[in-house]
Amino acid sequence: MIRLGVIGYGKRVRHMLAEIDRFGAGVSVTAVIDPEIEGLRAAFPEGLAGATTHDDVEAMLNAGDLDGVMIGSRCASHTPYAMAVLRRGLPLYLEKPVAISWDQLGDLERAAAASASPVVVSFPLRLSALCVAAHEVIAGGTIGPVEHVQAVNNVPFYGSTYYHGWMRDEAETGGLWLQKATHDFDYLTYLIGQDPVAVTAMESKTVFTGDMPAGLRCVDCWRQQECPESPYNLFYLRAQTERVEPNDWLCSFAPDTGNHDSATAIVRFPSGMHAVYSQNFYTRRSAARRGATLIGYHGTLAFDWYAGELTVHHHMSGRVERHRFDGGETGHHGGDRKLAHDFLLALSGGGPIRAPLAAGIASARLCLAARDACQTGLVQNILPKPAPVV
Repeated sequence: MIRLGVIGYGKRVRHMLAEIDRFGAGVSVTAVIDPEIEGLRAAFPEGLAGATTHDDVEAMLNAGDLDGVMIGSRCASHTPYAMAVLRRGLPLYLEKPVAISWDQLGDLERAAAASASPVVVSFPLRLSALCVAAHEVIAGGTIGPVEHVQAVNNVPFYGSTYYHGWMRDEAETGGLWLQKATHDFDYLTYLIGQDPVAVTAMESKTVFTGDMPAGLRCVDCWRQQECPESPYNLFYLRAQTERVEPNDWLCSFAPDTGNHDSATAIVRFPSGMHAVYSQNFYTRRSAARRGATLIGYHGTLAFDWYAGELTVHHHMSGRVERHRFDGGETGHHGGDRKLAHDFLLALSGGGPIRAPLAAGIASARLCLAARDACQTGLVQNILPKPAPVV
């Protein structure tokens, strides 16, 4: 039996535990840290039946008998919890973002340099079948060296997460560069095959703002029947729920919502090429799009996860190849199952890990630089990885 400690037994970690369980490897959660543990025990009695409860990570680790740890707590605590696990050398599954500040990133880099822990970071998009196929096309030289990239993430959901709930608190999350773009920056640098050297960025907040009272909750609001983001209209106008359910969401049209609602970055790479990436959080339904167009002299490759399509345009011959991917794949387009597979390999001393901690650190560095660029209006140079302090 593989014994796991879990820090943050939320929806994401529960989903990943279900993916791990599909492999029939005999994994059990034997220790948990979560501020909502009593409610979770009542809701998930089977999953937590044999788990001891701890308030402190060192106490959990000192209790021993753990084969690995999964961290799915709120974002601001990812780094300190990860550092504690790294010091013990235990296999680690770490949710993104791996850090939400420059200080945290530096601390994590130093801890990683001194640790033998195998770490799987939650970057499933790079492991999805579509992204793997794109990588194979580029590596095979079909389009030639990548000379330009146009990437987009038009998000058709998450209003209730990023503007109604706790994720609107940028002190907890680091903001939407680190919450959302971290995935996209990771798969883009993976496909491009270069580390970025500079970034400039701009963000806007023009939709999820307004003059409703700060701290107002939907359940107390007098505009439920007209507000497009209310539980009433999620059911009536958008058919996204089975019934109208009163709730304690915070108002998304008040001055305290936090988070930009669209943003764009221009990233420069060592070869001189640049990539453009934009994310948007008020697209809906069929307007959803997440993917990229990568352009070389010999061809253009374009893909979209929502459409499940990858297209290769051969510039010289005029031939066009279209590839369809199974829309039935679940969990980040099949990437979650591959993350689960790699974590099981890490727990057994095997490998390789295809979404390692180094990738999490590199993506967080680019996200932090993009956030700084928005705040300063200046191009941010991305310094090479500093030498570890031992």
